Amino acid sequence: MINIKLKDGSVLEVENGCTVKEIAEKLSRNLAKQAVGAIVNGDVTVGLTTPINEDCELTVITFQDPEGKQLFWHTASHVMAQAVKRLYPTAKLAIGPAIANGFYYDFDFETPLTTDDFAKIEKEMNKIVSQNFPIERFELPRAEALEFMKDEPYKVDLIENLPEDAVISFYKQGDFTDLCAGPHLASTGMVKVFKLLSLAGAYWRGDEKNKMLQRIYATAFPKQDELQAYLDFLEDAKRRDHRKIGKELDLFDIYDEGPGFPFFLPKGMVLRNNLEDFWREEHRKNGYNEIKTPIILNQDLWHRSGHWDHYKNNMYTTVIDDQDFAIKPMNCPGGMLAFKRKVHSYRDLPQRMAELGLVHRHEKSGTLHGLMRVRCFTQDDAHIFMTPDQIESEILGVINMIDKFYSVFGFKYNVELSTRPEDSMGSDEAWETATAALKNALEANGKPYKINEGDGAFYGPKIDFHLQDCLGRTWQCGTIQLDFQMPERFDLTYVGPDGEKHRPVMIHRVIFGSIERFIGIITEHYAGAFPLWLAPVQVKILSINDRSADYIADLCNKLEAVGIRVETDMRNEKIGFKIREAQLQKVPYMLVIGDKEVEEGKVAVRSRKSPNSVVVDVDTFLAQVVEEVANKLQ
Repeated sequence: MINIKLKDGSVLEVENGCTVKEIAEKLSRNLAKQAVGAIVNGDVTVGLTTPINEDCELTVITFQDPEGKQLFWHTASHVMAQAVKRLYPTAKLAIGPAIANGFYYDFDFETPLTTDDFAKIEKEMNKIVSQNFPIERFELPRAEALEFMKDEPYKVDLIENLPEDAVISFYKQGDFTDLCAGPHLASTGMVKVFKLLSLAGAYWRGDEKNKMLQRIYATAFPKQDELQAYLDFLEDAKRRDHRKIGKELDLFDIYDEGPGFPFFLPKGMVLRNNLEDFWREEHRKNGYNEIKTPIILNQDLWHRSGHWDHYKNNMYTTVIDDQDFAIKPMNCPGGMLAFKRKVHSYRDLPQRMAELGLVHRHEKSGTLHGLMRVRCFTQDDAHIFMTPDQIESEILGVINMIDKFYSVFGFKYNVELSTRPEDSMGSDEAWETATAALKNALEANGKPYKINEGDGAFYGPKIDFHLQDCLGRTWQCGTIQLDFQMPERFDLTYVGPDGEKHRPVMIHRVIFGSIERFIGIITEHYAGAFPLWLAPVQVKILSINDRSADYIADLCNKLEAVGIRVETDMRNEKIGFKIREAQLQKVPYMLVIGDKEVEEGKVAVRSRKSPNSVVVDVDTFLAQVVEEVANKLQ
């Protein structure tokens, strides 16, 4: 008999060799029905048919658990691969992992697929699910594994690149076997419902020197209503696509003449400038001094920072006066020089330097995506130089500042603390001090956080902020990183109370992360219907007839005098047509002006949020919009 420690701390005694499914059945019939696998000793995911041969901690998982979803989707990728091999026997298999919200599989086809082929692949997948093949694991020695996969060149490549002592495992389901580490569901019949979503190109091993394969993206769920909910989510996400909205609202675009280099158009610049004005205002309040550092700096600087040796492939370089220069991919080295320009006393610290710095990075063309992944973007960087005993208070100050920013946009967010990785630099003492300071600041802040062991930067621990949009998607934007290495590399010092030179501690931090990417995020979050304070056009005045021209001109002047961005529509069109056009442009307020409004000195206010109009005094409306802008209301 062996002892199984359960999630609630209780201990279950079972026979040696009892499977996960049998353990689940002992716990609850309903749990066993929903179970897809288990987590053993906190970090190993196993399938239902896995025998348990020793005392351990065990948590049964279902599709509702993150690990359960990954296991479920991984099996679904094998079902799809089996269907493809049945229909296209000459297709070669590459890889098929689970990913966020589904899975994909890469294939090498003799004749490329189109989405028209999806229906017959899904039909074949349904047959495989209905046949309910048991999924069985087995292992082979390297030589036998290579022989077994000799007709699958990509699998042979994977095996040849495994470590000599690696366990080479396979999973078999009916007439299909795949090289795989697992784990998987107990049978193909557990996959239930699925949908093939899209096709894309993918280089083998992500290397553009290798052959381009075809990648089929798909998803699967235990129940039809769950699948439908996800498909509805995708439709909503498509409707909110910032690339589509950016063109419709004439905010921004990316042209063939500059792939990865976004153009911001007049209305987009209004949106962008409002964000930057808000950023500058909050940084002034929090004691930051703004700087601007050059876009191009010489090779020596980038050697000193380490970028030339470790990041050169992502940098754009040029030659000036026979010297090598680089267009900056990061703002940090410039910030170092700004601090180093003069002698600092401990009384001068902390020094908080903020920069809206334009950086350039050479991203592969296949990874570019609207404003979310570009080749030039503006980081809202700040570098804080401080004494070791100031770490905790400065970290807490940044956390509070990030909270203020995200709350203005109505974002919820999650916090993660990433600790020392294996390939780190610096002393044990420095890492312990820094990590403790981050933990203390998070505890003082009072918000829950997750620890990611070993996921910090090589130069120091970090705190990451993952904001959540209205569709429940998460975006990693804000980050706070402690750095011991850059002050060392640049020989930064301050004079302490003992009159000696000391090394400052440094914080890197961003809040928006990238102005461009943040604009993409909020464009999708609001579906282009930006809050009044951000909206490029805040009020649109719509005339019913030409007789109101003078009244509308005077009204425009009053709105502009209090800082409201206003447009007029004086065309000889029906008022319903004008209203519909303004609504399509997501204008927050429409003022309909006819003879009655002119006679009474009022405005008929129609909000973007309501189909009904309300007639109010001009001064009442002015006061309302001014207050709404000042308070940055949603």
